[in-house]
Amino acid sequence: MNSYREITQAAAWDIMQHEKGFVILDVRRPEEYAGGHIKGAVNVPLETIDGREIPELPDKDQEILVYCRSGVRSKQAAGKLAAQGYEKIEEFGGILTWPYGTVK
Repeated sequence: MNSYREITQAAAWDIMQHEKGFVILDVRRPEEYAGGHIKGAVNVPLETIDGREIPELPDKDQEILVYCRSGVRSKQAAGKLAAQGYEKIEEFGGILTWPYGTVK
């Protein structure tokens, strides 16, 4: 069984600032995403992660940084992605406590 890592928001921010090749994944509903999200994030709502291929996430070896509103859905999504064979999943909680700014 594949698993995911929980990282701090500071660690996620550090990756976003200094690394390349990762994807930021927002697993909230589209209307929540539209209300404000982390710059560069792609929106794949939790309820759409159901075992099918995910067009937004074609590379199962790519580093994926997962967040939601409060951290509950991001943990569920990270577990589902791990079960689908994604290898480098890092879950960093919710946007409610994200101190580094958002865009609309």
